[in-house]
Amino acid sequence: MRRIAAVLAATVLVVGGCAQSVDDPAPSTPSSAPVSETDSAQQHLVNLGDSFSAAAGVQPLVAGSPVMCLRSSLNFAHLVAADGGFRLTDVSCSGADTTDFTDPQYEGVAAQLDAITDDSDVITVMIGGNDSALYSTAIRECSDLAAQDVAGAPCQAEHGDDYTDIIESDTYPALVEALGEVRARAPDADMLVVGYPWILPASGGCYPTMRVAAGDVPYLRALQADLNDAIRRAAERSGARFVDMSAVSEGRDACAPSGQRWIEPQNGASGAAPVHPNAEGQRAIADQVSAALE
Repeated sequence: MRRIAAVLAATVLVVGGCAQSVDDPAPSTPSSAPVSETDSAQQHLVNLGDSFSAAAGVQPLVAGSPVMCLRSSLNFAHLVAADGGFRLTDVSCSGADTTDFTDPQYEGVAAQLDAITDDSDVITVMIGGNDSALYSTAIRECSDLAAQDVAGAPCQAEHGDDYTDIIESDTYPALVEALGEVRARAPDADMLVVGYPWILPASGGCYPTMRVAAGDVPYLRALQADLNDAIRRAAERSGARFVDMSAVSEGRDACAPSGQRWIEPQNGASGAAPVHPNAEGQRAIADQVSAALE
């Protein structure tokens, strides 16, 4: 994830995601759902995050948005806004990590926290997998090692606790700082931080559709669980609510058959970037967020 857009494009490969609507006048202006910006009765929803939040690869993109952000008009925030009648400002951007909350991610793409205004009523956040290039690196390195022992766990043997150590030493503190900044900008907003849906099943796998050795499937799944737990803990420290996607996404991972899966695989992806939620996955995330807002 930064550098997930680049990594996935280069390796056709993920735990941590800026665009404008047709009404936006300039690339640095946050995107909005097709509802009136002047209706003061509407609650204002601001969406922040990475490629999972932006819905990389799900068409169509938000009109006029920076192409590198790969922000879909069918991402979960757009669906939640349409369902709930929110006025939406969506600055999710593929490749984003927590540093992009306070610094411009690309030229012409403002820091995501700049989208938060005094009238921000609800803020949704999906971030963390790209910090230290954590999950994209783990997927790539485990994929590179898989052919050595498809039935074994060559990646776990090679890397051990390396990835989980990064979560505790780097990712979690970065999440605490970033989500604390969000809360400082919007102390009264209803803040929802969304966890990542399962990318791999609990065991077995589906090599070579997902190029992960069978023994490394539970290893990477445990890594994702650790990442989601760090996100949950950081959310709670900022006074946000955590939207847990783990239970509802069980059996909907990238190894599930087409029509059942919510995450597209490395090989044979259709309708979304590899190792990212498809339209059905975005709808599922939207449903969980909408339910939390009821």
